[in-house]
Amino acid sequence: MKFRFLLWAMGLLMARASRNNPAFQQQLQDKDLVFQMQTLDGKIARHFFVRNLRVTSKSGLHPQPAFAIAFRDPAYGFATLQSSNKQLAFMQGIQDKHIQIKGNPALVIWFQGLMKHLKPRKKA
Repeated sequence: MKFRFLLWAMGLLMARASRNNPAFQQQLQDKDLVFQMQTLDGKIARHFFVRNLRVTSKSGLHPQPAFAIAFRDPAYGFATLQSSNKQLAFMQGIQDKHIQIKGNPALVIWFQGLMKHLKPRKKA
């Protein structure tokens, strides 16, 4: 349940950032694609549409995402996405075959760069 909620919240945060954050919008420039995050068995999945400098999301599997990140199980997906060092957690998960990347790996790197803009801003 926590993993499903986290994916939904990520969709909300990305939708808001696509409307209000110029740095996030710049990363969306010239992108028109669908990507997906899911469990390996596909029971929990959410896909994200990137179109016209906006991000929207829907629950469930998409038939042809540009890339998909599949986690071993919901608990592992939640722990990885909540990790303090996400890049290390992703690399370790891929190496241990607990995370599978389907589709274009270059877009996964783009996605990780996009996620940096979702961190809460520190007060000056």
